[in-house]
Amino acid sequence: MLARRIAFFSFLVLVVGLGAPGPLAQSQPSQEGSSEDPSWTWPESRWRDAVEKVRSGRRLLPESWPDGAKVAVTLSFDFDNETLSLRNGDTSPSRLSTGEYGSRAALPRVLALLERYDIPATFFIPGVSAKLYPDDVKRIAAAGHELGIHGWIHEWTSSLERDDERMLMERSLDTLEELGGRRPVGIRTGSWEYSPNTADLIEELGLLYDSSLMADDVPYEVLNEGRPTGVVELPVEWILDDYPYFGMNRFSSTRPYTPPSDVYEVWAAEFDMAYEEGGMLLLTLHPHIIGHRSRIVMLERLIQYMRSHPGVWFGTHEQVARHAKEHG
Repeated sequence: MLARRIAFFSFLVLVVGLGAPGPLAQSQPSQEGSSEDPSWTWPESRWRDAVEKVRSGRRLLPESWPDGAKVAVTLSFDFDNETLSLRNGDTSPSRLSTGEYGSRAALPRVLALLERYDIPATFFIPGVSAKLYPDDVKRIAAAGHELGIHGWIHEWTSSLERDDERMLMERSLDTLEELGGRRPVGIRTGSWEYSPNTADLIEELGLLYDSSLMADDVPYEVLNEGRPTGVVELPVEWILDDYPYFGMNRFSSTRPYTPPSDVYEVWAAEFDMAYEEGGMLLLTLHPHIIGHRSRIVMLERLIQYMRSHPGVWFGTHEQVARHAKEHG
């Protein structure tokens, strides 16, 4: 019981204050719209405009998934590596080495697991990670997995000016296209952040889908200032992300207290409800996190459990988004 309470407290601390590792404990930049005047003094127009900037539109839940499947499972791996430190100017060899682990030890385990069960997945890769590990990007693409953009250096999206944000998105698209042989059609912003311009830019660049927002459990259309955009949202959620459970920051109270068996219990229950509802289960994973031995074993156990059910379809984010857009 005590261990579970500690794990829950650690989870809350991380989700509320998810920041950069490092001795200076640099925090996330202030969100757009923050100011010295307290929010309770805002006129209705101000808080209503903030809420209605980006909203969820129509649900895009098809009657069935490909081949008549009952539920869609889509696995994503954020190949962040050293960018989580570099974005904050942290060049400590010790902390950078944890990013290198994602390529050196973890990625081979992840790719072997996916191959063993013939599961296509989506890898969201910051441009700098792709530049650091070009052979890994080519290996991922050659195995038939999808590549999606994930910022340039995992920068804080909310702090970017419009022209800078567009430039970094285009640079990331060009880099992954060059290495992977195909231009990405999807985006996951760094730390799931939006700036006031992100929705506009996703639409302008003609991307099929985003996977950064959290308004539902199933795909939906993104509304930008009340206007349907045609962009499919594949929603994420912190309880379906490995980092809150297993992340480590020795300079804060963030510690991987949660046993893999407890995470399995949460994710299996999420799958059970998605299966019952005919919906979707989307997991956000990180090779340098999930690729540790005790955790990759847990993920394999979860895959085996899901595979034991009839009518389970595993697809990439692009495949899920296209099917949802066409049949939702």
